[in-house]
Amino acid sequence: MSEKTIVRVSEVTKNFDLGKIVVEVLKGIDLEIEEGKYLSIMGPSGSGKSTLFNMIGGLDKPTSGKVFIDEVDIAQLDAYELAWLRCRKIGYIFQTFNLIPVMTALENVTLPMTFAGMSNDDAVEQGMTLLKQVGLDGRHSHKPTELSGGQQQRVAVARALANSPAIILADEPTGNLDLKTGEDIIDLLKDLSSERKVTVISATHDYKMLNVSDQVIWIRDGRVEKIQERSELEIRTGGLE
Repeated sequence: MSEKTIVRVSEVTKNFDLGKIVVEVLKGIDLEIEEGKYLSIMGPSGSGKSTLFNMIGGLDKPTSGKVFIDEVDIAQLDAYELAWLRCRKIGYIFQTFNLIPVMTALENVTLPMTFAGMSNDDAVEQGMTLLKQVGLDGRHSHKPTELSGGQQQRVAVARALANSPAIILADEPTGNLDLKTGEDIIDLLKDLSSERKVTVISATHDYKMLNVSDQVIWIRDGRVEKIQERSELEIRTGGLE
């Protein structure tokens, strides 16, 4: 039985108008991402991978083409509908963590649940469970400045899971972490993907991601250069490390 397609990108282009110059960043991307996959988008700086990532996450709109999440064309949604989709369907993890400094770890994790209308008691209970899952029970009352980079990224992972999203989008999730901590975060995301059947899509420079990816999409010069499955990657990982 074939897996359900959760993200579909069809003929997507993105141009940026820089005064007299129009820069073509994406030049016609076609892509299908299956539910429950751990997928890495890789490519050199300036290749368009972050722009593609933002399209999938509904953080930006294509110049032309369509992006479907669960067969919903997200360009057709109004601001309220798009906010609802992003709150309920997608969890975001950023390179810079993007935690709110005046809030505790628990408050950062429960914030998306509050936006989604969950009662405070339920949000606190679920938030504590998520912090325990990411190895931070006992740190729930600490603010971001009282946590290491790795611990802050674990809080960000817990927050991304707050509303049981179908998709987690991770933008360079290991970019600000040391080697060992980066590996821990990668393993954590892989485990959560397997346990929860969440689709994890990561835009990354980090070749360690190849070890856990079901599929790698290589972007170059605004186009999909190639898509490699896990079976192809295992042959090459040693050479890339």
